[in-house]
Amino acid sequence: MKTAEIYALLDSISPFELQEGWDNSGLLVGAMDREVRRIVVALDIDEEMIESYEEETLFLLHHPLIFSPLKSISMENYPANIVEKLILKRDSLIAMHTNFDKTHLNRYVFRDILGLQWEKEKDFVLEAGVDWSLEELLGRLTQAFGCESFRVVNPKERIESLALTTGAGASLMESVEADCFLTGDIKYHDAMKAESINLMMVDIGHWESERFFAEIIGKELKKLPISVIIAQSKNPFVTYRNIQRVAPTQ
Repeated sequence: MKTAEIYALLDSISPFELQEGWDNSGLLVGAMDREVRRIVVALDIDEEMIESYEEETLFLLHHPLIFSPLKSISMENYPANIVEKLILKRDSLIAMHTNFDKTHLNRYVFRDILGLQWEKEKDFVLEAGVDWSLEELLGRLTQAFGCESFRVVNPKERIESLALTTGAGASLMESVEADCFLTGDIKYHDAMKAESINLMMVDIGHWESERFFAEIIGKELKKLPISVIIAQSKNPFVTYRNIQRVAPTQ
């Protein structure tokens, strides 16, 4: 298949025109008339993933590899080092980021992972009424995202409404009308602001909340007459537990 044929299908599934103005979704490496022999879908890409597949592979990612303008192309630095490997192998890369958040990812996590049906939807934010204790909420989140612990801001013992934005959505907190907002990458000053407006927030992780991208889009592409491979991206964060006990200073 040609890249253009696959791009047209992706655009029909989740139109690229829906992406935010600051986003960089679309064809980032390759050419529309280039032949594609297989599609690999993943949240992100690294050198090991590229080396795992033969030439003329189309990598379909959630996160754009090229996001900010490149001031130089030094093959020693990220992301140019990844781009070089793609070009040398005649590979292609398409990103579906904020457009897919709006049409698929947030809804899938809210409905299929958390088991909720949204009652309100505004761009990236989904909301629904619940009747959960703090303990019940954290239990459900542990089961849904596989996290052993969560950072919680302004905890409330009873949660009557819940909002969700996958990835990094703390900047959207002012549009949230629910008691509790689930999102990832919550920063210190985000937490301070949430406390000031009496909003509970739970950091569900960026990778943890978006890792479902590959399986969602993979199902949509199974109808294509070429191989579609779902690759699991690695979480760049590794959790260590320090079990050493330091004796108090005398």
